[in-house]
Amino acid sequence: EVERELTPRFTELGQQVREPRDDMAKSPPPAGDNRIRTCRILTDGKAGDLVQCLGLAQALGLEADIRTIVPRRLFAFFMPFGPIDPRDGPKCPGSPVGPPFPDLAIASGRRSAAYLRALKKASQGRTFTVFLKDPRIGAKAADFIWVPGHDRLRGDNVMVTLTSPHGISPLRLAAARKAPPDFIGRASRPRVAILLGGDSAHYRFDEDANRRLGEALAQIRASHPSASFLVTPSRRTPEATLQLVRQALAGANCFIWDGGGENPYVALLANADFLIVTADSANMVSEALCAGVPVYVFEPAGGSPKFTRFLSALKAQGLVRILAGDLQPFECAPVDATPQIADEIARRFAARRRLA
Repeated sequence: EVERELTPRFTELGQQVREPRDDMAKSPPPAGDNRIRTCRILTDGKAGDLVQCLGLAQALGLEADIRTIVPRRLFAFFMPFGPIDPRDGPKCPGSPVGPPFPDLAIASGRRSAAYLRALKKASQGRTFTVFLKDPRIGAKAADFIWVPGHDRLRGDNVMVTLTSPHGISPLRLAAARKAPPDFIGRASRPRVAILLGGDSAHYRFDEDANRRLGEALAQIRASHPSASFLVTPSRRTPEATLQLVRQALAGANCFIWDGGGENPYVALLANADFLIVTADSANMVSEALCAGVPVYVFEPAGGSPKFTRFLSALKAQGLVRILAGDLQPFECAPVDATPQIADEIARRFAARRRLA
């Protein structure tokens, strides 16, 4: 596992630093070699999709050729059922589905499903295709499909796990614990890290949600006067929510990331005694669970059946609790499906090559 983590180099936002690896041989692999050598990622640029794809590439020890698809509106409207934009065809310069064809292609997002099919066809089946989440066109959309447990798709080539893949590896957490930022070193215990999302298709940080969050934080502060609070907002976090968090934690030992410099997200995961994460992002909840500390989930206004199923499964297994006021420790262990999913991709790729 450690060997896998040493080679990839990604920034916090998921964009790779393009440093060629010595083991990325340009000559074809020897006969009988079933290792994955090259990888392409196809997304429409959504951060959540890209993070999942990059996390799997990282776990496989691969540098990824990242292609962002931007089909014209008419073609995007009919995806994933319709064809790709002809200007992105395999013979077009810079085509996301053109040669040189990779050993492995990982895609996520409904538009990317159409492009993944086109890449498989253009490569005459050579490229092993992986799709993350339900492609909406059935299990034949890719050679291998991963879905979270709250998605309904099932099939012989479909793998289901409770949490999502990501790039928060044990090695990254260990490094962040060994050399934490100064503000974490000065933070008193218990350290309460707060991972704030924002408005989404299903959740809203409205006035009532902000009030409930503020009241919960004020209660925690009163119950744990020595606690420090470490807050990292996202680009989607409403200013009204941030302002209310500042008010609720005024006078406490508190750090709120202001968006300058490197995001301390991983450092917070690695060094927190408690984690509070907002329910608008299943990715963020999955990343929090890899830290091995008690995770409390705050639900803004709204919701969705999918996330309700996800959260219910986590609660049923004792992995999270709902934030309703005070924090209490509970037994927990790190939960991370990423290595399991990566191992299954490598196994199926090798099996396909042996049959070729």
